[in-house]
Amino acid sequence: MLRIGRFILFPQKTLQVVENNIRALATAAQPAKKSDASKPKESSQPKESQSFTMNLFRGLAETAQVFPYPEVLNAEQRDSLSMLVDPTEKFFQEVNDPAKNDSLERVEDNTLTGLWDLGCFGLQVPTELGGLGLTNTQYARLVEIVGAHDLAVGITLGAHQSIGFKGILLFGTPEQKKKYLPRVTTGKEYAAFCLTEPSSGSDAGSIRSRAVLSPDGKHYILNGSKIWISNGGIAEIMTVFAQTPVKDEKTGEVKDKVTAFIVERSFGGVSSGPPEKKMGIKASNTTEVYYEDVKIPVENVLGGVGQGFKVAMNILNNGRFGMAAALAGTMRAVSKKAVEHATTRVQFGRKIDTFGSIQEKIARMAMLQYVTESLAYMISGNMDRGSVDFQLEAAISKVFASEAAWTVTDESIQILGGMGFMKDCGLERVLRDLRIFRIFEGTNDILRLFVALTGIQYAGAHLRELQKAFKNPAANLGLIFGEATKRAIRSVGLASPPSLSHVVHPNLSSSATLASKAIAAYGSSVESALIKYGRGIVEEQFILNRLANAAIDIYTMVVVLSRATKSLNSNLKSAAYEQMIVEIWCREASKRVEQNLQATASEDVLDTFKKMSELSKNICTNGGLVQLNPLNL
Repeated sequence: MLRIGRFILFPQKTLQVVENNIRALATAAQPAKKSDASKPKESSQPKESQSFTMNLFRGLAETAQVFPYPEVLNAEQRDSLSMLVDPTEKFFQEVNDPAKNDSLERVEDNTLTGLWDLGCFGLQVPTELGGLGLTNTQYARLVEIVGAHDLAVGITLGAHQSIGFKGILLFGTPEQKKKYLPRVTTGKEYAAFCLTEPSSGSDAGSIRSRAVLSPDGKHYILNGSKIWISNGGIAEIMTVFAQTPVKDEKTGEVKDKVTAFIVERSFGGVSSGPPEKKMGIKASNTTEVYYEDVKIPVENVLGGVGQGFKVAMNILNNGRFGMAAALAGTMRAVSKKAVEHATTRVQFGRKIDTFGSIQEKIARMAMLQYVTESLAYMISGNMDRGSVDFQLEAAISKVFASEAAWTVTDESIQILGGMGFMKDCGLERVLRDLRIFRIFEGTNDILRLFVALTGIQYAGAHLRELQKAFKNPAANLGLIFGEATKRAIRSVGLASPPSLSHVVHPNLSSSATLASKAIAAYGSSVESALIKYGRGIVEEQFILNRLANAAIDIYTMVVVLSRATKSLNSNLKSAAYEQMIVEIWCREASKRVEQNLQATASEDVLDTFKKMSELSKNICTNGGLVQLNPLNL
């Protein structure tokens, strides 16, 4: 390798190796071949993304959406929010009774009336249409209060506005917004999001409900049913997804595609089953909903015919940060109970908060809450700044928050001991309520695969572009040498990891270095996985899960580095405390990243994965566990 001025010249053999690797990667990233008639036209170059997580899959540190930590509220917005925080907090302390709601298996009428009067059912609806017109960040703060007090009420509110009529906010025509948004705010009509069916949970494309255009072209006739619909028994206005026949204008072929509709119960033909008996969130209304020859005016199509999947995914992506905000509130509340007990409970002549095992629990609970809270306000802040590249980050926030909240609440119960197990303490209700959060609005298992596969697809698109460049190297030397140089240097171990030193506070430099190394290692692991598995990577879920877990850890590292940098720069009283959290979190997260990435390439681990697959097949074939009781009785 020769260096001439600013330029590095690689031996021809090295460049050939790089070119071969890039061609292999590009081929691996390509979808299965289709006939020429069905091939979509490829854009001249892959779409660039500002998403940190998306670029992580290329081994790049795209800091635009993580540094500096968002500070998006102006003085007027802060004042208006402060005027809402205190009355909302007071309402949940003095009016709402979560234990009674849980016992009754419904939210008390006086609570619902009070929430309507406070404007809690229309937080983000524009003021001219009857709502409070809050930003995402303002919304997150109020949702955090709800999550600290009653998750079942939170589901009632969230099913109404976070997903129920969110599609009208995002995709509604001016006429649809004017007609329906006042009704779901000042009109006190509940909304629901109706997607899930017996045959379609996370696989939204497999729904069977069907809507067919009437002969006169004025209505769609809807038939089908939905299950586990939050607010299903009380909703008057529903966002419903159904298959509709759609004609391809180019080929003339008619295929079923999912379409979203705004459906009113008053249309007729809409009915609901009895409230479901559930493990938790008992006070929230959950029912089946049935549609029999429901006549939906054509003007109630939401987002365009055949665009229902896009509508559904955008609704869910836009609402997931709210879950992280709510659960950050839950964790703050249950941690407070644990700390109150630990600082007063005496055992063996000492308060239990002096024991190392309790100290570790409390410290880890605090870290998980800090990370979750940081994720919620990072994503809401980016959304308020106009970001559209946040789907992976939103998915990560939901996965992380739901699992962290379960851990924190479980540990809180452990600290309280027998008292925590008792119903009167309230923590057992919170634990029951929390269990659903890892399941609904996209199971955590599916969201992990979503993160991994979406990121890999993005990385693969850039590799395909590079493959094209090799077909005309004279015209694409800049692109070829830029990528080839990066990969060649990295392959011989001379590359420096992406640096975060210019965006983090000096006190956090060592933690930032750990994050930078993790980013570089991640890009290499993604490339290696693509080379090894090619298109088959989509079936390697053991590998994809490890890549997703590593991505979650890296993104959380960068987010807390950003938040703590802001605190240190602002000389907040909590800055030193936050610095300690970040140092511990980055130290431990970087080790988890290393372990997960090593697992994607380790022959021993891959053999373990293979054996796990075989074990599962044996068990499922047997209809249950294969081994007999040791006594053979």
